[in-house]
Amino acid sequence: MEEAIEAGQRESKQIEALLKENGIGLPPTPPERPKASLNDIPIGARFQDPEITAALSAHIAAGLIACSTIMGESIREDIGMLFGQFHTQKAQLGAKVLRLKKDKGWLVPPPLHHHKADDC
Repeated sequence: MEEAIEAGQRESKQIEALLKENGIGLPPTPPERPKASLNDIPIGARFQDPEITAALSAHIAAGLIACSTIMGESIREDIGMLFGQFHTQKAQLGAKVLRLKKDKGWLVPPPLHHHKADDC
């Protein structure tokens, strides 16, 4: 999770620098959220690890699609390459999250669908 947050912050800084270089004004950003202690969150209100990794996987997949779209639509090589780097980093992070989910038993595959010759 920390790796995903750090990667997002790095990407944000790179995009912010690119926008500044090209004279594009940035919208105001909200202040950072305060850090919360795990003990401050009631047990029933906490997200479970499988829920967190499922959401993280979904966000990584959405990021991969967004990077691919920008790469395909970009008319500037430098921007296409930048988002190509982001895409590669997200794919690597996605592989790590998948391995973690498998190792921890958090990935529940769907039931197999068997075709019987009689049913056809």
